[in-house]
Amino acid sequence: MGEYQQGDIVKQLISEGFLTEKDDLVWKTLRPERLKRMYEVLKQRTRHIAVLLEAVDDGHNQAAVLRSADAFGVQNVSIVVGRAPFSPNRKVTQSAHKWLTIERQPTIEAAIKTAQERGYQVLASHLGADAVPLAEVDLSQPTVFLFGNEHDGVTEEALEMADGNFIIPMYGFVQSLNISVAAAITLHQATQRARELVGDAYFLTPQEQKELFHHWLITSSARIRRMLGVNGQQVEHDGLFDVEDENGEDELG
Repeated sequence: MGEYQQGDIVKQLISEGFLTEKDDLVWKTLRPERLKRMYEVLKQRTRHIAVLLEAVDDGHNQAAVLRSADAFGVQNVSIVVGRAPFSPNRKVTQSAHKWLTIERQPTIEAAIKTAQERGYQVLASHLGADAVPLAEVDLSQPTVFLFGNEHDGVTEEALEMADGNFIIPMYGFVQSLNISVAAAITLHQATQRARELVGDAYFLTPQEQKELFHHWLITSSARIRRMLGVNGQQVEHDGLFDVEDENGEDELG
């Protein structure tokens, strides 16, 4: 990126209200290329589609779902911890987790109730008699896709509270997929259809974009966190993890 282009992206971000003089000590420590990449990714983010994980115990599966969420622009992931702690494998996430809003819920009942109160329909991945094929799911309203434990699936409590069930049609001898694969297929198909179906309502509002961009500014870089005195525990509470690259600056996928 040339000198003129570097100045261009900063001017654009200032004019749109993403960068302000109040935060100049923060964003001036970041390369213009980094700011541009954050802006481009932000513009594709959505909360129209979200993910809820119930007792997914394997760290590789946890990480793979987070990586898929980031890859397909899904910003919000809710977690209900099972037998094992929520500790996604960082080699698998490839730092994707740093850019997500990860919310921990104490119980599956609380997680589903919270989602429904926010205007979401909650659809559980479950092979039941009333399950709807993924391609037929109504995505005109905000939707949370619920995935259960690797071995036991979604609990009865979750199925009773969910607004419905969905399945990914399969045509082989095995009628199940690894949870991380199922999540990736679901998010790929759902985000594509929802984006076409609801248009601009699919994306974050301008205010949400500004709030998230500011959050990324102060939490995505370990150097900035040190400068502002934000510790790793605070960052994790914000739904991020304290991960650095070898240069002391977090990677940007």
